[in-house]
Amino acid sequence: MVCTTDCIEKPIRFCLEKVGRFIALHPWWFVAIPLSLSAAFGGGFYFLDDRKSNDIVQQFTPIDGRGKTEKRFYETFFPPSKEMFSSQRLNSDGVYAALIFTCQTNILTVAAIDEILRMDRKVRRMTARHGAAQFLYDDICARVNKSCNRNLLLHILDYNATNIKTVNLTFPVHHHFQLGLIPLDNFIGKVEVDRSDVVQSAKAMRLFYYLQEVNGTLENAWLTEFVRLLINSSTAFTQVSYFTSMSRQQEFEKSTKSVTHLFALTYFITIVFSVLSCIRLDNVRNKVWVASLGVISAGLAVLSSFGLLLLLNVQFVITVASSPFLILGIGIDDMFIMISCWQQTNVQDSVADRMAQTYREAAISITVTTLTDVLAFYLSYSNPFRSVQSFCLYAGTAILFCYLYNITFFGACLALNGKREEGNRHWLTCIEVPEECPPEAQKGYAACCVGGAYSRETRTEEEHPMNVFFRKHYGPCLTTVWTKALVTVLYIAYISLSIYGCTRIKEGIELKNLAVDQSYIVKYYEDENMYFSDFGPNVMLAVNGSFQYWEEAERAQLESCFADFIGLPFVSNLSTSWLHSFEQYAKENSISIGSEVAFKEHLHPFLQHHPMLRQDISITNGSIHASRVFLQTVRVLHKEKTMLELMRKAAHHCRFPLVVYHPAFIYYDQYTVIADNTIQTVSIATVVMLLLSLALIPNPVCALWVTFAITSIIVGVAGFMALLGINLDSISAINLVISIGFSVDFSAHVSYMFASSSKASGEEKVVEVLSHLGYPILQGALSTMLGVVALSASASYIFRTFFTIMFLVISFGLLHGIAFIPVFLTFSGFFQK
Repeated sequence: MVCTTDCIEKPIRFCLEKVGRFIALHPWWFVAIPLSLSAAFGGGFYFLDDRKSNDIVQQFTPIDGRGKTEKRFYETFFPPSKEMFSSQRLNSDGVYAALIFTCQTNILTVAAIDEILRMDRKVRRMTARHGAAQFLYDDICARVNKSCNRNLLLHILDYNATNIKTVNLTFPVHHHFQLGLIPLDNFIGKVEVDRSDVVQSAKAMRLFYYLQEVNGTLENAWLTEFVRLLINSSTAFTQVSYFTSMSRQQEFEKSTKSVTHLFALTYFITIVFSVLSCIRLDNVRNKVWVASLGVISAGLAVLSSFGLLLLLNVQFVITVASSPFLILGIGIDDMFIMISCWQQTNVQDSVADRMAQTYREAAISITVTTLTDVLAFYLSYSNPFRSVQSFCLYAGTAILFCYLYNITFFGACLALNGKREEGNRHWLTCIEVPEECPPEAQKGYAACCVGGAYSRETRTEEEHPMNVFFRKHYGPCLTTVWTKALVTVLYIAYISLSIYGCTRIKEGIELKNLAVDQSYIVKYYEDENMYFSDFGPNVMLAVNGSFQYWEEAERAQLESCFADFIGLPFVSNLSTSWLHSFEQYAKENSISIGSEVAFKEHLHPFLQHHPMLRQDISITNGSIHASRVFLQTVRVLHKEKTMLELMRKAAHHCRFPLVVYHPAFIYYDQYTVIADNTIQTVSIATVVMLLLSLALIPNPVCALWVTFAITSIIVGVAGFMALLGINLDSISAINLVISIGFSVDFSAHVSYMFASSSKASGEEKVVEVLSHLGYPILQGALSTMLGVVALSASASYIFRTFFTIMFLVISFGLLHGIAFIPVFLTFSGFFQK
């Protein structure tokens, strides 16, 4: 006995049957209204430039990331000094330009350093222009004691390349007779030292040029000129990569431009495919115009939905630029289902009856797939990344419009085409043609002037050759015992490999992947990772609130907390500590700091002698509200999440309120939330899909198979994504959301028709399902794949990743739709009569 739940399915079918009949009777209204809406909403594109929001921090880091809260704390208590600039004390990335010089042998040679010095002079003497004003680096540089912040390594060499022969550099810290201890880990990379830590050779050297953060226009003009200078410069002994604080954002914004021209190509490819797959040799039954208008319907959906959201002031993020390629494929998929249902209607019935029958049969399939896609996207709006939120809102709304326009605009076009077929008119000339070729006519006459044939037995249009293939060959072959056994083994191999891949997933987006492949910043990031990854960021550790620094017991407790940090595997030492320096100062001068009065009395002259350390203490009215020290991290590349979690855990366990921070933590926060939020979003969406399938598919077991397909495809996509070296980040998270919708698209059609079939055995049901849906599913998969294939030629990692994962989604969805799910349905005894 088959258990059915059709209390919702029947009303939907009934309503859409009435809609189909009404559209057939008034088709021109449903052509005019969507076109008018598209024209009206399309006006929203006027605001496109104003709505663009491609700020990397806003879009690709968690909205409420802990690093942003920590940054606000440091900005409140430790504002940067304009007179005593210190790069390690910056609460943000700062405004700067950077050069990395590399050499395969040794960068610390006279020839190489002489070349570096020449480039340094070029940069410092470079003239930048803004309007009528001209200025040099010295005019806008960040200053220390009224002098420009220097590249200390060049200062150690006294800007003379030959001094490299006589100066004994020590690494990672060099002691200079004037400047004291100078950390060199950020200036030379891949260093070889002897037993005394004296540098023998190095493979890379890095220079920084920090600017004052005063007039953003002047700084940007100088940085732009810096990039122009480096593009046109060449070196003989070294290779140079370069970067500026605005490079990441500028190069990221070029990603959108790398795919704009591809949309026209994609649209053309999709129209050609739709026309070719719907073409018929019969001059009356040919669906060329219907297929073309189906593609136009999807385009109108994108125009209307995007325009409406732009009118509503919704931010347009770069990730949204990939969604039209996706929407095009989804719209075509529903079109193929409707055309397939139309072809199965009685050609001798009126157009109104045929439209009613078409809508009744296609109703649940396209409604289920639309609702699941839309819900999957709207549910994912809770994601903590704005780039994901924007994509999901635009894509979900576009799919909703796609459904409405398929029902109205495309349905009206299908009805008008039906009227042409009813009058047995030619597909191109609309002239009435004979159904059969006259005896005296020539052979060419039959090819171009005869049409309207149909099956006399079923009174439906003649079966498409691909439908015949699925009914007579593929379906019966798939339902044999040996084929089912082979498919089962194939599935076990697929799911096993997928689960293995899921254990290899890496989290987080690499910043270089936000730029196009040819960008100059890609080489800079590669050089930075290769030559300067041994030492990580200099992390700030602050004591938040009042603390009795003069109490030796309290300081001992604080030192214990510091020791916990130093004991972490990613921390090498306490690189800078005002408190340690003050204690040493007191010891050297035989000063007692054991009371509050003495501590505060001697602190003031100490800070006057050490103005840089003054920035590490927040004092108001003689009270210390917060202070900070610095921790040198090491070997954190690809282990950022572990480092961040361990440091925050250590801060939490200390009895004193501690706050750890570095500007990079804002980016590292993505590692802490991306996996949990993706799993949460996918899990909630899967449960909702199950409930929706139970409500709309008139068989609970079939609804469970749909849920099984969702889970199986998501696991497959995530696993193979990892095996292909794609990280779990906000970009791939979008694709996992998409895979939920597509999982339902493929499996819902099959499961619904299987449950609705009147055949006796599971094998007969499967053959019937594949004969009706095999070709439309294949068409839908290929059209969607063609819709995104142009992205594979993009110069942007973002869009290539979108294509790669979409290829996995469509391939696995198709495999489930025409192989795995049909075979597994035959194993279920619930469907046997």
